[in-house]
Amino acid sequence: MNPRRVIDRHRDLVIALVLLGGAAILPFFFDTGSPFMDDAVTALAYVVMALGLNIVVGFAGLLDLGYVAFFAIGAYTIGWLASGFAFDVNGGEGIHIGVSGFVENLPGIHLNFLLVVVAAVITTAIAGALIGLPTLRLRGDYIAIVTLAFGEIIRVFALNGNEITFGGTYTLTGGAQGITPVDKIDLPFTETFTSLNLRPWFWTALGLVAVVLFVNFRLRDSRLGRAWIALREDEIAAASMGVPLVKTKLLAYATGAAFGGISGAFLGSYLNTVNSDQFQFSFSIFVLAMVILGGMGNIWGVMLGAVVLSFVNNYLIPDVLNPLPGHVGLDFDLTELSFGIFGFLLVIMMVLRPEGLLPERRRKLELGGIGAGDTTGVGTDPEAFYEVRA
Repeated sequence: MNPRRVIDRHRDLVIALVLLGGAAILPFFFDTGSPFMDDAVTALAYVVMALGLNIVVGFAGLLDLGYVAFFAIGAYTIGWLASGFAFDVNGGEGIHIGVSGFVENLPGIHLNFLLVVVAAVITTAIAGALIGLPTLRLRGDYIAIVTLAFGEIIRVFALNGNEITFGGTYTLTGGAQGITPVDKIDLPFTETFTSLNLRPWFWTALGLVAVVLFVNFRLRDSRLGRAWIALREDEIAAASMGVPLVKTKLLAYATGAAFGGISGAFLGSYLNTVNSDQFQFSFSIFVLAMVILGGMGNIWGVMLGAVVLSFVNNYLIPDVLNPLPGHVGLDFDLTELSFGIFGFLLVIMMVLRPEGLLPERRRKLELGGIGAGDTTGVGTDPEAFYEVRA
C-alpha cells in the first residue's frame, strides 16, 4: 500500500476523532434551547447534505443544480411515515411501529425515526438513480440544466401534490399548507425529543455526520471512489481504461441523493413541518455554494464550507449585519439580500482563492495554488525533460 495513503488515512482518523469529540462536548457550554444550539443543529444537518452533494459534484464531477429534490423527498418521507397525514389509515386507529408515549394513540402512520431514515435512504437513492438516467449521455452545462429541471419538477409536485389523490382519500403532499406536525425523534432507550432541549438533536445530528463522514472516506479510498475521480478528470480516458460509465454515474447520483434524504428526514422532524416553501431552487445553490466555498472534492473543506455558510445565513446576516442599514439611514431588511451576499462571497472566492478554503490536492495543483515556482507533482520538473535527437 502507498505509504502516503496510509499516512493520509491515519491523519483523517485523528482529525475526525478530535473534531467529533470536541463537538460532542460543545452543548454543555450553552443553554439547552439557546439560539446557538439551534444554529448548530441546522449547520450539522447542512454538513450531511453538503457531503452528499460533494460526492456528485466534487468526486464524480457531475454538476447538480437540483439537489433540493432529494432534500424534499427525504423530508416528505418522514412526513408520510411519521405524522397524522394519512389520518384514516387502519380504520382511523393508525399504524405505530417503534414509537412510544402519546404518539402510540395518534391516528396516521408513525414509524420510529431509524426506520424512517432507512426508508428515506432507499427512496432518495432510487430517485437519484432515476434522475441520473437522462444525464448519462450529457456533459457539463447540459447536466446542470437537466438536474435543475428535476429539482423544479419536485418542487411543483410538492406545491400541487394535494391535487393528486389515492383511493379518493389520501393526497401526495399537503400542498402549500404542508404536512404538520411531524413526529419528534424517538430513539431507543431515550425519551422523545422536545423543542426546548436541543442537546439530543445536536448529538443525533453529530452522529449522522460521523456516519456520513465515515462512508465518505471509505468511498473516496475505494475502487468506486477512484472511478469517480477518473470520471471527473477525463470521462473518455476513464471509459477507455474500463470504467463503466453508466454504473459509476448512477452510483454517484444514488449515493449523494441518499445523504440528502437523511438530512431531509432529520430536518423534517426538527422543524416539525414539511412545506413546499422549503424546497426552492435557491436552496440547491446554497448547498452548492458550501461545496465550492470549502473546496470541491475535499471532505474537510466541504464540512468547513457548510458550517461557515450556515452560520452566515442563520446568525451573521439576521442577527449581526441586519441592523447595519438602519444605522446609515437605509430602510430595508438585509436578510432579503442574503443570496446576493452569498453570490458576492463566491465571486471574491473565485478571484482570491478559486480552489476553495481547503482545496483538494489535485484541484490545488490544477489551479496553481502550490506556490510560485513549485512544480512538484505537476509533471513540469525540468529534470523530467530530455532532448531527443535523431
